[in-house]
Amino acid sequence: MKKSLILPLLALSLISPRVFALSLNDARSEGRVGETLSGYIAPLRQDTDTLALVKQINQARSESYQRLAEANNLPVDEVAKMAGQKLVERASPGEYVQGINGKWLQK
Repeated sequence: MKKSLILPLLALSLISPRVFALSLNDARSEGRVGETLSGYIAPLRQDTDTLALVKQINQARSESYQRLAEANNLPVDEVAKMAGQKLVERASPGEYVQGINGKWLQK
């Protein structure tokens, strides 16, 4: 019996943890995160996976906004806000967005 458990456990240990990582689309559809008008996502749940995803996505967005701002001679905040408006508008039905009043709304 022990031999029959070793092989599956060994196989599982070789699988990258990223296989089980939460994706942005999953987080959106599960109501874990929402789009804001600031151009960044915000966590609606405070679990480890959600918070790690928010940090990763917002870091990537920040870097992207910085590049766009430099290329277009614009303030980074302005680029982020323009992106935020588009991301909120493009949110799919059922996803959460933060309104101008700061309250979360489900589209």
